[in-house]
Amino acid sequence: MITAKMMQQLWAVIESTNVSTLLQFDDVALVQLLLQQLKAKQGLDAQADSSLNTYIKSKLPLIRDTAEGRLSLGQENH
Repeated sequence: MITAKMMQQLWAVIESTNVSTLLQFDDVALVQLLLQQLKAKQGLDAQADSSLNTYIKSKLPLIRDTAEGRLSLGQENH
C-alpha cells in the first residue's frame, strides 16, 4: 500500500531530479532511479516497493510532461 507520505516524498524526488534525467532515461532506468532515491529517503518494504514500481510506471507520461514543462519554464537545473 502506498501511503500519503510516500506519495509526497515520491513527487518531491521527481521535482528534485534533474530535468534531463527525467527526459533522457528509458522507462526501466527511470523507474529504478526514482525508487532508489525514494528508498534512500525512507525504507520500503517489498509490498510498498512493488506498489510504487507499478504507480511510477503508470505515471511516466505525467512525469515526463512535468519535466518538459519545467524545461520550457527554464528550470532545467531543478
